[in-house]
Amino acid sequence: MTALVPNTAPAPLRFSVATALARIDADEWDALFDSGYPFTRHAFLSALETYRCVGESLGWLPQHLLAHRDGKLVGAAPLYLKLHSYGEFVFDFAWAEASHSIRQPYYPKLLNAIPFVPSVGPRIGAVDDTVRALVVQQLNALVADESLSSAHTLFVADDQAAAYRAAGWLERHDLQFQWFNRGDADFTAFAARFSSDKRKKMLRERRRVTEAGLRFETRRGDEIDDALWVAIYALYANTYEERGQAPYLTPEFLLGYGGAAGSPLRVILGYEGSRLIAAALTLQGGDTLYGRHWGAADRYHSLHFECCYYQGIELCLREGLRRYDAGTQGEHKLARGFTPVLTRSLHHLAEPRLRDAVEHFLTRERRAVAARSQELMHHSPYRLEPPTSV
Repeated sequence: MTALVPNTAPAPLRFSVATALARIDADEWDALFDSGYPFTRHAFLSALETYRCVGESLGWLPQHLLAHRDGKLVGAAPLYLKLHSYGEFVFDFAWAEASHSIRQPYYPKLLNAIPFVPSVGPRIGAVDDTVRALVVQQLNALVADESLSSAHTLFVADDQAAAYRAAGWLERHDLQFQWFNRGDADFTAFAARFSSDKRKKMLRERRRVTEAGLRFETRRGDEIDDALWVAIYALYANTYEERGQAPYLTPEFLLGYGGAAGSPLRVILGYEGSRLIAAALTLQGGDTLYGRHWGAADRYHSLHFECCYYQGIELCLREGLRRYDAGTQGEHKLARGFTPVLTRSLHHLAEPRLRDAVEHFLTRERRAVAARSQELMHHSPYRLEPPTSV
């Protein structure tokens, strides 16, 4: 008699879509993601929904993808049906125009990303690589089943990019500028690593701020009262209003998420006397400080550099943080001690003609980004090169 061999194959995955994070158990969701990366935490993503930073009227429809096995959540991806391309920081407006020119609607599209956050991190939480690969395949299936133009993942961690490439997604590269802690005792020791002329320029910028009578302090989000949050929000909103745009975040988000006990928000506050004149919103996750939003009431020479860069570097030095990710773009950061770092996004385009055109474009663009990275390193302010990898 032939012995029976037990079936050890894993049970199939059951996929579903949740239109609100509140419907997903926070502990189950968070268990799938790196606890040191604040933007995939249930608290952050659900706060964006609760406090109306995202939603149908704003062109961000939550469609979070869930994978269950035997009733247990084993895979998840923050996912949105997008009606436009704003708030993403990886620009595909030209792709949308090309799609429309061949009479193929580009919107809505699927976006596997974090709203308003151009910081590299995980985009799929999974118990193993096999589940992660199946989640990506399900994203492809959703595009086909819903007759969508495309799906995109933005600022994806390097160790997750392979799953998208294996599913046929096209890879796009860009550069960010990040600061890395080399173990200096304080800002003076950090500045000593600069060449003489670059150091003088940086210290002159800091001196101008001091001579203007400005002072700075950093507070945790749960140390800030409601009145101060209202003032901080006014500064933040002013930055967008000057460009004729509506702010991405709402005042309720800052008070509700930023002011909650244990919030990862660290707010850099700039004062002229007792008057608040600038604020930079940063989040601390693991050994990294993430910076993105800021605002100011008046224009002061070098205020942006001080509030958004130098004060963040000082915070990292004080607290022993390894890295300062201060957001997208800004080659001017190079002269202030930040290093070019490669970022990745990946894209699945359903229409063959559009896909072919984008693939050719991305091949050229990747070469240009690589060449630009090498060129920028020749303009580093350091006497010795800083580390270049995350």
